[in-house]
Amino acid sequence: MNTRGGDAENTDSSIPHVPRPLRQTHDLRTLQAVLPMDRHRIRMLLLDAVDEDRRDVDVLLTALQQAVAEVHGLGGMVHLPGGGMSGILYLVADSGLPESMTRPWLIIPVRGTAPPSKAARNDTVAWQPDLAPPDPVPGRDPAAMWPARLTAGIGHLAVPIAGGGSRRGALSVLFAPGATVGAAERAFLSEVAAWMSERLKSSGILNPSPTLLRALENEPEPRDAASPWDDGERAPILTYTWDLRTGALTSDTPVEEVLPGIDPEVMGGGIEAWAELIHPDDLPSAVAGFDTGIQLRGGFQNEYRIRRQDGTYIWIEAGARTITDAEGTPVKVIGTLRDSSETHAAAESVGRALRHMSDGFVSLDSDWRIGFLNQAAERLLGAAGDVAGAVLWDIPAVRAVPGLEQRCRATAAEGRPAGFDVPGSDGASWYHLRLVPVPEGLTLYITDTTERHLREAERVAAERAAAERASLVQQITRELAEAVTAQDVMTAVADVVMAPLGASGLIMLGVVGDRLDVIGSQGYSDHFTRLLDGQWTLRDTTSPVVDALRTRTPLCVSSPEEFLKRYPGTEILIKEGGKQAWAFLPLAVSGRGIGAAVIGFQEPRVLDDDEQTLLTALSGLIAQALERAGLYDDATTRARTLQRSLLPQALPELPEVTTAARYQSAKQGADVGGDWYDVIPLSAARVALVIGDVMGHGMAEAATMGRLRTAVRTLSELELPPDEILGHLNDIVGELGTDAFVTCLYGIYDPVTRCLSYASAGQPPPAVAHPDGTVTFLSMTPDPPLGVAAPPFETRETLLPADSLLALYSDGLVESKDRDVTTGMNRLAELLRESVQAMPDSTADASDLDVLCAALTSALLPAHGALIDDAALLLVRTHSLDAENVAEWTLPEDPVAAGQARTLARAQLSDWDLADEDLIMTTELLVSELVGNVVRHAYGPIRLRMLRSRALICEVSDASLTTPHIRHSSATDEGGRGLQLISALCQRWGTRHTRTGKSIWTEQPLPSASA
Repeated sequence: MNTRGGDAENTDSSIPHVPRPLRQTHDLRTLQAVLPMDRHRIRMLLLDAVDEDRRDVDVLLTALQQAVAEVHGLGGMVHLPGGGMSGILYLVADSGLPESMTRPWLIIPVRGTAPPSKAARNDTVAWQPDLAPPDPVPGRDPAAMWPARLTAGIGHLAVPIAGGGSRRGALSVLFAPGATVGAAERAFLSEVAAWMSERLKSSGILNPSPTLLRALENEPEPRDAASPWDDGERAPILTYTWDLRTGALTSDTPVEEVLPGIDPEVMGGGIEAWAELIHPDDLPSAVAGFDTGIQLRGGFQNEYRIRRQDGTYIWIEAGARTITDAEGTPVKVIGTLRDSSETHAAAESVGRALRHMSDGFVSLDSDWRIGFLNQAAERLLGAAGDVAGAVLWDIPAVRAVPGLEQRCRATAAEGRPAGFDVPGSDGASWYHLRLVPVPEGLTLYITDTTERHLREAERVAAERAAAERASLVQQITRELAEAVTAQDVMTAVADVVMAPLGASGLIMLGVVGDRLDVIGSQGYSDHFTRLLDGQWTLRDTTSPVVDALRTRTPLCVSSPEEFLKRYPGTEILIKEGGKQAWAFLPLAVSGRGIGAAVIGFQEPRVLDDDEQTLLTALSGLIAQALERAGLYDDATTRARTLQRSLLPQALPELPEVTTAARYQSAKQGADVGGDWYDVIPLSAARVALVIGDVMGHGMAEAATMGRLRTAVRTLSELELPPDEILGHLNDIVGELGTDAFVTCLYGIYDPVTRCLSYASAGQPPPAVAHPDGTVTFLSMTPDPPLGVAAPPFETRETLLPADSLLALYSDGLVESKDRDVTTGMNRLAELLRESVQAMPDSTADASDLDVLCAALTSALLPAHGALIDDAALLLVRTHSLDAENVAEWTLPEDPVAAGQARTLARAQLSDWDLADEDLIMTTELLVSELVGNVVRHAYGPIRLRMLRSRALICEVSDASLTTPHIRHSSATDEGGRGLQLISALCQRWGTRHTRTGKSIWTEQPLPSASA
């Protein structure tokens, strides 16, 4: 195939690819404020003002850039019909699109489904809502070249560019996803396409030259004559048949109708007559094409010049295929002829466009010698007269770019168009080099991309800054989400925000009434913090904090001078604070101001728009976190108040026991626990010791704990034994539902006998530390927890040595995620042993025991955040009641027993130095009444016991199980007033059932001197 362009005298074969898009030649920023219809008219006037000598590619690109800019497109393309292959559209200009995007669109079929194909074929506007690769052509698969990670939803609109006859091109524009293309945009693009058509017709380049088109296709070798894209939309075609056996040459159409000026009788002269019309320069290649096609039994295509009758030459495009018989012998050639002179005329216009195009263009031979360069390339490489014929690498400007030769040679070795960016020799500019292989060498396009690189650098910097801001917001969001208290919020903001902003100080203020009190600070002295605390109120009209709260936007003060100018009288605050610039962030939630955050800087500083936007976002996050912290603090206060009200406010001070206790919830805030403990004084100087655990956390569990503690105290007043008390508690828990589980240990310590009787429902065994340091655990097989247990419960008894240390605890004290119960109990025993041995006096007071209690919980419990369960500890130092404080007698079952009881009571009180006559008389009366009731209403044996302990206790025991009750007697009744008299004379009284019967007891306060 002949790839030469021009006329008979012009045999230059280096016609190149149309260059990359020219830069915008008109500044359209001033058009933004103009109405759309006025902008359309102005842009068309600008196009009409393009000089007549600026034709071809410059004209196309100028019009394309105006079109893309006006409709706010992403980029655009211009396709024109091909002169080398019928049914093909070639990309001759593009704007705003990267090379990876334009490569699939270099060659597309007219009969394809892409918008440019439809617009050119149907002469109508074509729209595609989602950009897709064009249809393939032989040897090219656009789908394989399609760029990866392309955004979905890019719109593609194409309008036709009218040409000669039915041959049309297309102007197409790409739009951002979601963009709406209205009638105005379509009309404007159609108007630009019509303008392009008129200019192209006037310059004669509507169809690119074959050489140009083959460079675009990157396929220097000829194609087969038969093309599946022949669509009939081309110049008239003559079909001929050459019979190889007879030499006859015939055609379906008179030759003069398709090729004007050619001898109409040439077909009658056979192939020899036709060969005589071929230009001498083109004859060898034409003959070789026929010979090769016949020898290979295939198709072939060629282009050459033939002589008209007037002696001039025209270019024709010839294609043919060889027909063989059954044995494979060539018998005839069937081919087509078409006038292609118009295409070669267009090549001349392209040459002129290359000379004056704004991008640099260099034509190189296979040895990298410069054959041609345009004016733009001369400005970079030197005058054409100085560099023409020189090797590219010998040019000083090229040699100054490190590694350029290696990159160019590597790109050329790949054999396909490719480009890359290189820095300029001045170190400040950038250029994009594009190498396009052509049959006789390469073409080099040089585009100044300095401005694009600057924009890209600015974009990267902006994206980096935006990413950093987004990361900062994400980090502070995470930190604030974990902040629980106001101090946590303060710490999170200080740790995350100050360093990225370059701040040196932070103060957080909270609204309390109408005052602004300091919540916390960092980077400021305590003196300044105290000075600022309450300094501003919401009524102030000259306060930066109040201004920020009023406007709900951050207030930035860039220097002390600006601060004083805007807020006179603040010299002391500026001096004491020591900062030079400030940002006041309002903290508001649901339209209600709750405080402010003040960020201080060590040097004067003006915050830019991005930083102020960041501060606005931060103020909202901080406000929300501070509001949550306030709610948390309120909930914590309520929960702690509830917790304190449910547990004993203070343990009773009793001579029989010395006690201390600790409770630690597994969670902070509103989640309270269900562990509890209690020490309850009983009759006969006995003491009830209780510890329990309601499984779970929350208000419901705390309420259950409160109900059970109240029930325990009530049942204790009934003087029930431990097993019966647990039985009643089990019934109560069972009524709460199947989800309620409670463990409990109830014990009664008798200081007279030093006996501890106890029953357990799921509680771990208490530890007993003996005075000699020995530590044991009470033996027991605990029953299941209350709620699932089946009474009766087992009551056990143990004799405690005098001054023993008893430790009652919940499982949360000895069990953790890193330690099982057995290990925890062993650790508790070890700590008790060490503590008892370190105590100098076994009769340590309550304060010493409280210190020991704190030490044990500190040693056994992990850090508060690691607790998995509530923990309760009750330490009890037991004391025995000395024999000298106990007196007991057996009385006869006779009325004289009352008198004996009075005598014995008076004598015992005298022995105890309780000689107060009122006390003696009252005691005599009480024992007389008690013994008399037994003689009259019960049966023996009768025993009288007196105890001197926390009170004067008198007990009368008998074998009857009948419980006496106070009755309301009338004025005429002779009896029924004994218990009323007892109730009036003593501090309290009651009945206690024993294994052998019952005991009725009374308590009287001891005189202060004897207490």
